[in-house]
Amino acid sequence: MDAGNFAGNFGSPTQLIIILVIVLILFGGKRLRSLGSDLGNAIKGFKNSMSTPEDAEKEEQQKVEAQKLEQQAKTPDASTVNEKSEHKQQ
Repeated sequence: MDAGNFAGNFGSPTQLIIILVIVLILFGGKRLRSLGSDLGNAIKGFKNSMSTPEDAEKEEQQKVEAQKLEQQAKTPDASTVNEKSEHKQQ
């Protein structure tokens, strides 16, 4: 068997299914879920540590601006309220 041929064929669906079944048998379902969440938290922590403080400030400002825009969209404009009250008075 040629080593180049084996590496090119690695990752076929059948091989991946066999590997997943073996991993599931070795670790069990609960352990795999906890490993997955731990891995996700580790990746999130790594990304957060790679960002600069300026990036974090920009993201926070964008969140605040988005919240302000949502609030403005939910509440009626003062000019619209005044126009409606003027129409009712007439």
